[in-house]
Amino acid sequence: MPKLNQIVAVEKGIKNRSFQELTEAHHALQKPALLSGISRIYRPKDEEGELLPPESTRVQVRAEDMLKDTASILTRLLDVTATKDWANCEARADVVVDGRTVLSAVPITYLLFLEKQLTDLTTFVRKLPVLDASEIWHEDPASGVWATEASETVRTKKVMRNHVKAEATDKHPAQVEVYTEDVAVGYWRTVRFSGALPARRVAELKDRLERLTQAVKYAREQANTTEAPEVRVGDAVFGYLFG
Repeated sequence: MPKLNQIVAVEKGIKNRSFQELTEAHHALQKPALLSGISRIYRPKDEEGELLPPESTRVQVRAEDMLKDTASILTRLLDVTATKDWANCEARADVVVDGRTVLSAVPITYLLFLEKQLTDLTTFVRKLPVLDASEIWHEDPASGVWATEASETVRTKKVMRNHVKAEATDKHPAQVEVYTEDVAVGYWRTVRFSGALPARRVAELKDRLERLTQAVKYAREQANTTEAPEVRVGDAVFGYLFG
């Protein structure tokens, strides 16, 4: 008895071959010349008349034969697909990660769905924002996000200053140089907040996703080894349609 994975392997080839053969049959039925025939026999008016050979064209395509061929072509496709779908109803496997059964007796169709969802989720997790590694972060209960330790910086203000280079005399005015000086006027206390995740948390999520994805793939392979009893539906379908 074939396994489900063997049926799945041949189904695509049967589909392609069926499509090709049906296309050829369809094209043949669209050519009136292949469906038409004729027989002409010439009889002269009298014994002295000219004798001409008979003419005939044979019918090359019979629509009824094409119906039988179509039924034959599609019966195999219907049967192999039915065998796969019937087996899919029975094919199940457990998803086990590190000895822990996460899901039990999962149908193979759902395993395929779950595998696709985990692939998309992996892409999402890989793009999660990570906390700036140059800072030291701690969870802040008040804000519910991550916060750095407070740091203090000086706020300065530019103040104009005068520098007397030469005192005034009775003959010359004083020589004064004007310049600016940064003077501390206050202090900034700064705490940075972030809704990103620690790198270790993202790494943990990636690891769990990878483990679960591998477990789902293994379960799918296990389910694919389910025996697939042959199911025949084509004869019943075309027995009704073309019978």
